Amino acid sequence: MAVYFDHRIEAPENSGVPCHLTWHSALPVLAVASSSPATGGNVDLYLQQGEHVESCHVERPHLPIVLCWHPTKPVLAVGWENGEVVLLTHPSGDQTVLPSIHTSCITLLEWSSSGSRLVTGDLTGTLAVWKVDARGRLQGNHLVKHDYNKPLTCCIFKPASPGDDVAMLARASVSGDESALDMFSWKGAPLKMGPQEGLAFYVSTADGKVHCVGEHCKTSTLLSVEGSIKKLFYIEKREALAVITETLMLSQYTLGPDGGATEFMKVKLSSKSGQNVDIVWTENSLLITATGEHIARLWDLERDDNYVLSLDETLGFERGEMINCISYCAGKEILAAGTTHGRIAMWRMVVQPGSSRGDNKAEWKLQTPTEIEGNVTQLQWGSSLNLLAANNSNTVLILCEHVMSAHFSQQVAAVQLTPVQLSITQFSTGLHLALQSEIHIKGVCVTKDSVTVWNGKQVIVYELSGTILRITGSFPCDSHVVAVHGENLYTVEPNRVQIRTPQGTVKQLLTFSKAEGNPVLLSVCQSYLVVGTDTAHIRVFDLSRRDAKAYCSAKSLADQIANLGALRSVKCNANGSQVSMLISQVNGRPDHKVYFYDVEMDTVTHFDFFTGRPSSGISQPEEKLIGRCPVSHFWDESEPRLFVCETVPISSESSSTRFMDRLFFNQILLLNLLEHGLLLQDCFPKPPGLQALLALDVPYYCFSCKTSKGATAQFPHMVSRRPLRDFVGLENCEKATRDAMLNFSFYLTIGDMDEAFKSIKLIKSKAVWENMARMCVKTRQLDVARVCLGNMGNARAAKALKEVEAEPEPEAQVAMLAIQLGMLEDAEKLYKNCQRYDLLNSFYQASGQWHQALDTAETHDRIHLRTTYYSYAKYLESMGDKQQALTYYEKSDTHRVEVPRMLQDDTSSLEFYVHKMKDKNIYKWWAQYLESQSDMGSALRFYELAQDYLSLVRVHCYMGNIQKASEIANDTGDRAASYHLARHYEGHDDIKQAVHFYTRAQAYNNAIRLCKENNLDDQLMNLALLSNPEDMMEAACYYEEKGTHMDRAVALYHKAGYVSKALELAFATQQFSALQLIAEDLNENSDPALLARCSDFFITHSQYEKSVDLLVAAKKYHQALELCLAQNLTITEDLAERMTITDSKDLSEEARKELLEKIADCCMRQGNYHLATKKYTQAGSKLKVIMRCTRDKPSDLSKIIFFANVCRQKELFIMAANYLQSLDWRKNPEILKTIIGFYTKGRAPELLAGFYEACAQVEIDDYQNYEKALDALTEASKCLSKSKEASAGQHEARLADLQHKITLIKKFVHIRRLYAEDPREAAQLCEALLEEPELDPAVRIGDAFGFLIEHHCQQGSFQVVTVIFFLAFRTLVKIISTIEYS
Repeated sequence: MAVYFDHRIEAPENSGVPCHLTWHSALPVLAVASSSPATGGNVDLYLQQGEHVESCHVERPHLPIVLCWHPTKPVLAVGWENGEVVLLTHPSGDQTVLPSIHTSCITLLEWSSSGSRLVTGDLTGTLAVWKVDARGRLQGNHLVKHDYNKPLTCCIFKPASPGDDVAMLARASVSGDESALDMFSWKGAPLKMGPQEGLAFYVSTADGKVHCVGEHCKTSTLLSVEGSIKKLFYIEKREALAVITETLMLSQYTLGPDGGATEFMKVKLSSKSGQNVDIVWTENSLLITATGEHIARLWDLERDDNYVLSLDETLGFERGEMINCISYCAGKEILAAGTTHGRIAMWRMVVQPGSSRGDNKAEWKLQTPTEIEGNVTQLQWGSSLNLLAANNSNTVLILCEHVMSAHFSQQVAAVQLTPVQLSITQFSTGLHLALQSEIHIKGVCVTKDSVTVWNGKQVIVYELSGTILRITGSFPCDSHVVAVHGENLYTVEPNRVQIRTPQGTVKQLLTFSKAEGNPVLLSVCQSYLVVGTDTAHIRVFDLSRRDAKAYCSAKSLADQIANLGALRSVKCNANGSQVSMLISQVNGRPDHKVYFYDVEMDTVTHFDFFTGRPSSGISQPEEKLIGRCPVSHFWDESEPRLFVCETVPISSESSSTRFMDRLFFNQILLLNLLEHGLLLQDCFPKPPGLQALLALDVPYYCFSCKTSKGATAQFPHMVSRRPLRDFVGLENCEKATRDAMLNFSFYLTIGDMDEAFKSIKLIKSKAVWENMARMCVKTRQLDVARVCLGNMGNARAAKALKEVEAEPEPEAQVAMLAIQLGMLEDAEKLYKNCQRYDLLNSFYQASGQWHQALDTAETHDRIHLRTTYYSYAKYLESMGDKQQALTYYEKSDTHRVEVPRMLQDDTSSLEFYVHKMKDKNIYKWWAQYLESQSDMGSALRFYELAQDYLSLVRVHCYMGNIQKASEIANDTGDRAASYHLARHYEGHDDIKQAVHFYTRAQAYNNAIRLCKENNLDDQLMNLALLSNPEDMMEAACYYEEKGTHMDRAVALYHKAGYVSKALELAFATQQFSALQLIAEDLNENSDPALLARCSDFFITHSQYEKSVDLLVAAKKYHQALELCLAQNLTITEDLAERMTITDSKDLSEEARKELLEKIADCCMRQGNYHLATKKYTQAGSKLKVIMRCTRDKPSDLSKIIFFANVCRQKELFIMAANYLQSLDWRKNPEILKTIIGFYTKGRAPELLAGFYEACAQVEIDDYQNYEKALDALTEASKCLSKSKEASAGQHEARLADLQHKITLIKKFVHIRRLYAEDPREAAQLCEALLEEPELDPAVRIGDAFGFLIEHHCQQGSFQVVTVIFFLAFRTLVKIISTIEYS
């Protein structure tokens, strides 16, 4: 929680009424202009706390009109009523008067963004531009002067266009972007290394014109509006200009690249007439106005939205209080408004997760007002410290935000209420006091006997004596942090800590070296002091003796913690063994970790709230702690193991005012971190109504409270104590019990159950055991809980815990324990965590939370939805709410029974409900009720509405209306009604009607019984066929016993499934037609002898197909095949499969193969090659397929090819190919291709080579086509080269002979081709070829001689032809003789 300290400026005595004020943008320096009718005007500068800077005082006999600070330098431009402009430099007080250009009142002063230009303007329309150097000093005369002849009203500089991002261009250049490379090269345009200062500006005049002055100071008229211009704003995101006139007409213009302006929006702003208007413009395009009303108006120009912020009387504002002025702080996102009653209202922008920015209620939160005297006429935020200056027409007050100070120690708590007031609480006595200090309190420290406050300049010590606070010491001290232990005060100075008395006397100095730095943080716990320095060193001192002694040497944390910027907070535990620290990173942001320094082990560990994981210890991250940041931390003053830390979401770490619900968690820090690590004991959200964590004081957490709205108590209680989880109900226990509970909790957390039970074995109190059982709910230690329940004597809870062990989820078991201990909220959370919504539903019902039960059933437990509705209806009925109960009975779909039961005592309501619902079941219930009341007529009417035909027939029979009952039974066909009527007719010996209605009721056994008793044989057959097999059997026996209608008996036996009995009776009585019907139902499960007998019967009557089926069913396969062959019956695939035996138990393997071969042979004869192949394959006799085919006619060629392709065996492929060679493959190219394919598939390259040779010889002998022969021999050579014959010598000889033939044929082919070009050369080569040995049969001799004869005949050399004939004849004779000799 924060308050605002107000410092009144120390204005000089002769200063007048403040009229203008402005802050420097960075420095905490405020300029205030005052006016006095007697002396004129003056300008003074003031520091942060209102101190007057005496050297910076400017006084003139004229009034100061405009004040404007240099954007970076401490130079103030002051415009006066007489046209004078003065530059005032802080802190030297140097005054520079600009050359006299203006002769009338200065109306505008404006610096450029970097301060290199200053624009001045006056009431006559004269505008001048001045140049200022980097030190803020004026350089010569004005750069330019323009006369507009109208009063100048506003001036704004146009922002510079953003410069080029050099780093981004460099990355683009490396990746190959040519345009980026050009920008770095000399060819491109000059590279802008950063944002340039914008020197162009816009200036407005009282006649409604806006002029643009360019960078070279050339002016041009940009636009014109109606009326005098009051404000100019530049919307950088849209590159637009917003203009507001004195009549509050808002216009927006788009600025074009050519220097023109186009209006795109114009609207009239709401205002109260006759009032001054204060207008504020924010960087996010938010326009805020105050027009003397009780509201502030906001226009969001980006989203075209508007809304208002009003004052809230519940926060202390009064009715009729108006807003005079406003100011917005972008750094804090706070809008401040000054009111007519001396209050400053502040709205803080709170952007909550998931909320839309358009919802003003979710964005702006009104704070408690700050009150000052008088009427607030002007507000101004400024400086880097975000200070607020307020003018109340009499003086100026400077307000600075300060976080409320609070401290707790030794059962005493102090919380700051106002800048000068504290609320003191003594928990040991229950006393509440209010302390009114003489100074603004910036810090407080309490002990059981004293309260110490300080403001950075003075320290005051108060003594607590009963109900009185009296000052025991006060002394000046510049220390911004103070600690107290006993009678000693600890303050800081550069490189040392001072130990003082309450009166300020220095008793001892604790010095720090230059490397250790200056002390900036102090914290005392028990008798130990920890000191943190600005160089991130920590030291611990022992204060138990007279003089403070160093407990350990200085520890440098910069070597242990990466990215360490500065220490934020340091605290030590009760025995000085552990020091906890919060730090800031180098970039100034708070670190997500809390660090621990073990003094004895000299080690640093941490817990990271960003990941929810410590540096050592538990390995699994705590999900509830992920994504958070610590903001405060505390150790217990008596228990060194307990540590508590307050965290906030990371999105809120940068602003203490945007906190969501803060999260606290209690951790146990063990003496030996290396052994156990940092163990999480508890974690819970901040309770509502509490501000922040104040301390840990076992058995309590201490919190500071939020100030309630409209609180009127003189001493409001600002501190609240909440018990630790393990001490709920044990807040006032004695020290021994408290220590035992702490040890139990400690050992329970680390899992040491033996030590945990040892620590509590002497405790006899049931309350303590119950509290420990509650602790087991939090830690989910069911085994420990059973021990606690036993010591409590709670048998019911122990029994419930035993019964719930069957549940698979541990959370469900713990939830039952929580229910037995009355921890209903914990039980609810546990059921939700394990998603046992069925148990959660039951829990809600048992605890009377019916609305939650219904919601759970409707959303998560729909399987029990109707049950939940029913239970809720029963509950409502028990509570007397019958109307609501009726609704939920209907939802549970039990209203047909439950509602009549519920309303049976209220017959009128029940009758109304019956007529309203029009439900058959309810009609039936009501009819039964009327029947019980002997109102038969009404009962019949409602039975008819309910369509309860049985009841209608029953009542009509009772009333004697048999004819009506028969009509109903016949018309509706209702079986129950028909049965009842049949019984009635049977009782009255009307057998015919009884049989009829038994049949209608499908009660065939009763109808059959009556037919047998009354010899109704004709009806008996039909009824038996409609009935079940037992009734059919009885009817068949009846017919057989009577000896008549034997065909009916056979049919009934057959229909009932007694086939053998039916066959025997059919054979005995020669019922051949019936026998034929029965045989159709015979199968392999029937008696083989019976099957054979039927088969013979069918053979006798020439029904061979049925006979074959029966023989197959009787497993007489050979006879079936013989019959098929004898009668030429086609063997279908189904019949073949039925004759294929798979079980070797029926036949031996040889017999099974023989049977399959016979089936295949029969299929072959019938032309079913596919089925034959399948059976041959199943018999393992694939070779027989080809052998059978090759013995057939050539017309069975397709069979051979089909079988070979189906069998896909090497031997079959080769056999098929050999057979195909015996056919006329020369005239059938398909056979040729098939032969080649089969030899290839059969992997017989030598046979394929022989086939290619045969093809080549055919081409030579029959067609003299040596080219094709050459191709065939080439293929033969390739095949032969792949062959792996057993005899390598023969293989090589054959391959050589083949190559010789190829060579000879190549020569002859070459000769024949050459003849067309050179006949003579070709003839010579042919003669040489004839000299080759073994030319024939590679090249036939006759072909070579014929070639020569043809050549010489064409040449006319007939004598040569004669010689060649003679040579050819002699050669042929030699060859023939050689062949005969061989």
